[in-house]
Amino acid sequence: MATKKAAAKAEKVYKSRIAENYDKEVVPALTKQFGYKNPMQVPKLVKIVISSGLGDIKDNAKSIQIAQNELKQITGQQPILCKAKKSVANFKVREGMPIGLKVTLRGKMMYDFYDKFVSIALPRVRDFRGLSTESFDGKGNYCTGMKEQLIFPEIQYDQVEKIRGMDICFVTTAKTDEEARELLRAMGLPFKR
Repeated sequence: MATKKAAAKAEKVYKSRIAENYDKEVVPALTKQFGYKNPMQVPKLVKIVISSGLGDIKDNAKSIQIAQNELKQITGQQPILCKAKKSVANFKVREGMPIGLKVTLRGKMMYDFYDKFVSIALPRVRDFRGLSTESFDGKGNYCTGMKEQLIFPEIQYDQVEKIRGMDICFVTTAKTDEEARELLRAMGLPFKR
């Protein structure tokens, strides 16, 4: 009986710093700002999708594996290899060729990545003055691009074969861009003023 209680308590012990901040500070602030009547109306972060293109290394299997390992180190989850759906002669792409990698993070891993991205990776970007507020899609989702994977602490400069960029998309339950912007700002994402 005592071991079940201890196990249940151990499961409850870990809660991400970002998740706790959301519950204690973000929900009350957004409820006050937008006048939500129910706490379930408050928008929240659903998932983070990280994708990276492999246009220049489509023929080299070793380089694809290196890019996969780098993305796995950054996110903590195995990336999916995306293949071309149809042939495009101008880009020398045939149907079925590998053209990119993507990872979808949810739950604990999503909050851990978000915390690492905001508090460690973004401050390492050269000449960083904040993220653009123009990258919302009209439905409450925000996308941004990073020019190099070196901003993440897991990547060691000596072992990088080629500098690759990535797109990071934050998917929220917000109905409007204004709500999503305030949600992400309250959760610590630094936007330009």
